[in-house]
Amino acid sequence: MFGMVERVEDEVSPMAALAVAIVAVSTSAILIELSHAPSIIKAFYRSLFTTLLLAPLAVTRYRDDLRTFSGRDLFIAVVTGCALAAHFIAWFASLDWTTVAASVTLVQSQPLFVMVGAWALLDERVTRRTMIGIFVALLGMVAMSLSGLLSNAVVAGARPLYGNGLAIVGAIAAAGYVLAGRSLRQRVSLIPYVTVVYSVTTVVLFGAALTSDATVALTAYRPTEWFLFLGMAVGPGIFGHTIINWALKYVESSVVSVTLLGEPVGSTILALLVLGQTPGLATIIGGTVVLAGIYVASTGGKSAASQ
Repeated sequence: MFGMVERVEDEVSPMAALAVAIVAVSTSAILIELSHAPSIIKAFYRSLFTTLLLAPLAVTRYRDDLRTFSGRDLFIAVVTGCALAAHFIAWFASLDWTTVAASVTLVQSQPLFVMVGAWALLDERVTRRTMIGIFVALLGMVAMSLSGLLSNAVVAGARPLYGNGLAIVGAIAAAGYVLAGRSLRQRVSLIPYVTVVYSVTTVVLFGAALTSDATVALTAYRPTEWFLFLGMAVGPGIFGHTIINWALKYVESSVVSVTLLGEPVGSTILALLVLGQTPGLATIIGGTVVLAGIYVASTGGKSAASQ
């Protein structure tokens, strides 16, 4: 697996790699739902196992890269890892209260917040098309949040409004993760970058686990649970997040954002096939509007640039 990571730059096209990544991240919500461990424990072990899988490669073949981290770069990496931890905590918890379809679609709205943050913090121009896309997507999120009032609890989840809100918090944290790490990724190679970020994320999640009621169940799990934890690390972690971070160096962020819209579709299909979760009408309509709005917003900058 490590050899594939090293050779992917020469042997695999960025778009092909993104296709693999989208399939991988689409399994995340399903693996989370299949696990009966507390949300914070799932997030912690996913991050821990992802870090442990990458660390040997980082310390043996990228030792010099790790040593050349400047104080500023290390600070950005720490902030990035904290943002990723916040994303995991909020999103994993959202799946306990709302449906996979609603949670995944709402958390995948992070490109909207990335564009708002880039405008506010990086002084990047926001086009009219981008603003229209943001408005449309926000309308879709409102429609999805109202699904709990229009559907029964079996379809919408135990506390859909709360779960949907957590998913949106997860989207904002994911946007912070992208914004904080964007410049650093251009200066630091992939494996050192993700190893440092994932390590910080693991430490933060471990601290969160120790302060929660889940501490008593830190290791008392059946083999099936450990297999699911490892699956979260290998699939969404290694072949999902890590490949997406690699592709960001070669593919425009707007293109990556558009391809990420395949995750809610894949997760919803898997939720129907594996979990028997049939999305309600409000979720279907709202999710469609969210995806349409994100697509318009994500391609706004590119369209403007080509004019």
